[in-house]
Amino acid sequence: MSSYFFYGTLRHLPLLNLVLGEDPTRDPDGPRAGLVHARLAGFRLAWAKGQSFPVAVAEPDAVTEGVLVSGLTAPQLARLDYFMTGFGFAPQRVEVETDEGAAATLTYLPRDARWHPGAAYHHDSWLDRHAKLEIAAAAEAMRHYGQVDAAQMAGRFHAIRTRAQARLNAQAQAPVATLRGDAPDVTVLDDRLPYADFFAVEEYRLSVPRHDGGGEIEMDRAVFVSGDAATVLPYDPVRDCVLLVEQFRAGPFARGDRNPMVLEPVAGRVDPGETPEDCARREALEEAGLELGTLHEVARYYPSPGAKSEYLYSYVALADLPESAMGVHGLLGETEDIRTHVISFARLMDLIGSGEANTAPLLITAAWLARERDRLRAG
Repeated sequence: MSSYFFYGTLRHLPLLNLVLGEDPTRDPDGPRAGLVHARLAGFRLAWAKGQSFPVAVAEPDAVTEGVLVSGLTAPQLARLDYFMTGFGFAPQRVEVETDEGAAATLTYLPRDARWHPGAAYHHDSWLDRHAKLEIAAAAEAMRHYGQVDAAQMAGRFHAIRTRAQARLNAQAQAPVATLRGDAPDVTVLDDRLPYADFFAVEEYRLSVPRHDGGGEIEMDRAVFVSGDAATVLPYDPVRDCVLLVEQFRAGPFARGDRNPMVLEPVAGRVDPGETPEDCARREALEEAGLELGTLHEVARYYPSPGAKSEYLYSYVALADLPESAMGVHGLLGETEDIRTHVISFARLMDLIGSGEANTAPLLITAAWLARERDRLRAG
């Protein structure tokens, strides 16, 4: 058994317990054997630039607060090493001060210059702004333990955090039940994660109560898991025109569609810590070079709930759309090659009628615009 000094995010016991593989139902604020508060001299904490965790920076007169945990078992240390080494941290011997005196121990410090220190780290700020997301992300990250190596897990962490943000969004949304029944008591009998990269596939064996109360149905289900996404249709009420984007889509290609070039609203994944509205504005700049005006929410919905977790936030946004708004855009670093079209509202309706415009977010948003168009044009 070994002892470790934990600072920054891992001093938060719910996160530490999850990484160590301890019972998630235990009280994280309750007493823990082998834990004492400790201080590491000669280091200060700074936010890693562009990240939601700190790095320890050597500074002679600084002191870093944390916890010293002893009695860690070999399986716990293996899980801990998996989580930390993937992000470029390695164990180093240090001496910390506790109320009982000095103690020799280990702690994780950056092993290279991958992370650059930024502003001073404040733990309360992390608790308020990041803790829930990072705990949810770590839960999926540790499901990779024993399946992919640490570097692969860390390389997928942005996608993992995106999916974690979607789960938090779902939990924060109060369910509406005026026609449908109350939420059923679903039992997860087994679950697997056979694939995870930009998207993930989760397999479940579930027990779900029957509508008639006559017992439960056991079912096997596979779910294609992705982050939430925002779509926005820019609309110019003066010119009565909209902007569409055209790009290659792998879904129609895999189905065998003879033309996998798709007409859509501007769309993109909601990044971790980002609101859907902010996502819509960011994607409009990236995909169309367009600054949006007022956003009007169209709907929030699951486009294909039978097999996909994806949840969409769709908007119409007021915008200035001269013909010069047309062009080729996208981030090459994200393999985007996007052409924009500025067309009249009447032309949009013709495209829907002919079937050339055939994506659900565009059809739903166009129906909303048809209903609200006169109001938007009247100002």
